[in-house]
Amino acid sequence: MIGKSPRSVAGQVFLLQVALVVLLVVCAVIALVLQSGRDTTTEAKRRSIAVAQAFAHSPGILEALRSPDPSKILQPLTEAGRKAADVDFIVVMNTHGIRYTHPMPEKIGQRFVGRIGPSLAGRVYTESVHGPLGHEVQATVPVDDTHGKVVALVSAGLKVQSISNQMNRQLPIILGAGAGALVLSTGGTALVGRRLRRQTRSLAPDEMTRMYEHHDTVLHSVREGVLIVGAAGRLLLANDEARRLLELPPEAEGRALRDLPDLDAGMVELLASGREASDEVHFAGGRLLAVNQRPTDRAGGPAGTVVTLRDSTELQALSGRAELARERLELLYDAGLGIGTSLDVVRTADELAEVAVPRFADFVTVDLADGVLQGDEPAPTATDMQRVTVHGIRDDHPLYERGRMIDFLPATPQARGFDAGRSELICDLTAAVDWQTQDPERARQIVEYGIHSLITAPIRTGGTVLGMASFWRSKREPFDEEDVSLAEELVARAGVSIDNARRYAREHALAVTLQRSLLPRALPELSALEVAYRYLPAQSGVSGDWFDVIPVSGSRVALAVGDVVGHGLHAAATMGRLRTAVHNFSTLDLPPDEVLGHLDDLVGRIDQDEARAEDGGEIVGATCLYAIYDPVTRRCVMASAGHLAPALVHPDGSVTYPELPAGPPLGLGAMPFRTAELELAEGTQLVLYTDGLIEDRRRDLDVGMEMLRCALAGHPARSPEASCRAVLEELLPERPKDDVALLIARTRALPASQVADWDVPCDPAAVSGMRGAVSGQLEEWGLAELDFGMELVLSELLTNAVRYGSEPIHVRLIHDRALICEVSDGSSTSPHLRYAATTDEGGRGLFLVSQLAERWGTRYTPTGKVIWAELGVPKVPGAPRVPVIDIPDIPLD
Repeated sequence: MIGKSPRSVAGQVFLLQVALVVLLVVCAVIALVLQSGRDTTTEAKRRSIAVAQAFAHSPGILEALRSPDPSKILQPLTEAGRKAADVDFIVVMNTHGIRYTHPMPEKIGQRFVGRIGPSLAGRVYTESVHGPLGHEVQATVPVDDTHGKVVALVSAGLKVQSISNQMNRQLPIILGAGAGALVLSTGGTALVGRRLRRQTRSLAPDEMTRMYEHHDTVLHSVREGVLIVGAAGRLLLANDEARRLLELPPEAEGRALRDLPDLDAGMVELLASGREASDEVHFAGGRLLAVNQRPTDRAGGPAGTVVTLRDSTELQALSGRAELARERLELLYDAGLGIGTSLDVVRTADELAEVAVPRFADFVTVDLADGVLQGDEPAPTATDMQRVTVHGIRDDHPLYERGRMIDFLPATPQARGFDAGRSELICDLTAAVDWQTQDPERARQIVEYGIHSLITAPIRTGGTVLGMASFWRSKREPFDEEDVSLAEELVARAGVSIDNARRYAREHALAVTLQRSLLPRALPELSALEVAYRYLPAQSGVSGDWFDVIPVSGSRVALAVGDVVGHGLHAAATMGRLRTAVHNFSTLDLPPDEVLGHLDDLVGRIDQDEARAEDGGEIVGATCLYAIYDPVTRRCVMASAGHLAPALVHPDGSVTYPELPAGPPLGLGAMPFRTAELELAEGTQLVLYTDGLIEDRRRDLDVGMEMLRCALAGHPARSPEASCRAVLEELLPERPKDDVALLIARTRALPASQVADWDVPCDPAAVSGMRGAVSGQLEEWGLAELDFGMELVLSELLTNAVRYGSEPIHVRLIHDRALICEVSDGSSTSPHLRYAATTDEGGRGLFLVSQLAERWGTRYTPTGKVIWAELGVPKVPGAPRVPVIDIPDIPLD
């Protein structure tokens, strides 16, 4: 804004006006004074003439002049007439100028001072003289007789002093009037100056000139149209840019807007309405104009509007391109966040389609080589392609459905793009022929549906093409070359994620295959338990969860469940080693606490080996629960190494968690493990599980165990298989974050009729009696065909117990899926199988047992040992089950 000057235009105009008023008033006063003096002199002359003529023509003057003493008669008359006429003197004289009268009587008879010649000639003569009374103004008129002859003269007049006195009496009035005029003029000038100051904002002339020059320059040089419209819709002002933008004629200013030719109706309506507008876009003269309009009467100004016009045609185009670029960048940003959120090939393809529809394409299809879905390398040609994703703005499209196997013909853009590893653009599907060769009928349906353009982009990583992504449009303009680059960017982001998912799928499949190969492939047929299980690998990879069901001697069953800390192949491999070790230790018929002790030593040695490795291995952490159930006694002995306690579903439907002696995780070697022994009613369900079933970052462990209790409670008659299904549905999400191993076993009790036992004295003679008792029991069970083999086995085992063992000696016969013979004694010594030489007297008994029995072994008890042997029970009644062997001639007792 231009700065304000103390010597503003208003101030200067005010001073100029005041000076002019003062000058005018002074001149007027002087003129009045001069006019008053002249008027006074003129009035004095006029009065002198009037008085002189009146006295000269008064009756009786001629008689008085003829009298012997005219002065005597005329002196009183002149004095009276002088006073009445308010003049200073009236003098009557003869034609020689001798006075008959005078206000000063001593002057009578003297000669008149002034000219009398003009009056003697019959004229009235006025003059200014210095007479007896001083400076005088006098008029002399002739006195005629009846014959018109001048017989005397009359002079009347006033002293100049008297005239000045009259003028002086008028001077105050004149000066007062001048002063009043000066005051009024000055006040009016002040009001005018104040208004002018308000209108000029106290600007100096040079500032106003500069401001006008600047404003005029800006108005006509700014690249923005400016209009001023009056209240009646009349154009008052238009700058050069406004004339150009609106194509106004030269004489447009002063005309009504509605009378201007070639002005857009919408623009006329806006300008004539006077309403406020902010960046409204209107079409005028082939341009897009951004219009801003504001009223001018907000601050008390005149009614009307000021309008600015801005050509936004190029800006709109540039803004459109910028908006398109912004949308593409935003699309790529969202693609970076939304594609590849999971290591799943199909899900990644779905995410690509979801990002692209509808912001880039109306439909997206993704076809991957079939090997990619299996984690393998893709084929070199576009055959055996599987459509894994079809996504669009509508579901009634004619595109190939998801899951279809497609062999793209070499002429199709998909095959060309797959082979060459480059994108293919078809702007007009109706005009293109090559893409229709794959399926002409389908192509016709696609065109009739309204899909008109296509981009196919190879999904590649490095130099390998994994599949093809096809982008289809139907509702917007066809694809162009710029769209190809965007499609390639989207597909490139998806390609990396799909390849990562493919590699992960391959590794995950290998790891899962390894892990499943290390887990039980099938459960053994058991009489003691009805078993069901579930194993679910983690979403992010395999872990070290495992379980096992191991038949052990005496119809007993060992149940094991464990968890190796960590994920991946290392955890799976460690799990395999632990499961193998459990199998080996179970073969030795060790109790649960000793099995866990041996596992603890094994994990400790694994940790030492890992610590000594050059590349630095992972420290193994593992938990394990090991239990042995005996169907004869219905007792279950279990021990835990840092593992969660199992759940017991009792026959009444209630669920409890037994209290087990706390044991440290495997590998710490801190303290010995302890066992707990439970007596389980028949039909009790024993639920063993890993922490992946109940633990979750969103809930506490206690909450998970309570959820497991609720899932199991109230269903005592439900089968283990149904219980597994119900528990997983209740506790697990669709894709668990951790491995889950679940093992549910319903207990059975072996009937007493299938078990026979005897106490045997420590006497060799008792062996013969026991052979007879066993033969009778086999006859009762319908197993007489096994009598010969069982007698040989019993004789050897019982003879060894009597000869080398100690009391008490006990024999138990169990009829289950096999015929089991158990001989126990109080000694902890164990017989060993060996090959006897031909000269040896003994050593052939256990050889006979190993040949006759399917399995045999020794297990230790707190009071001694048990030597057992199993003979197979024939499936067909009456079929002999005794193997043909070469039996040496050895006495049996």
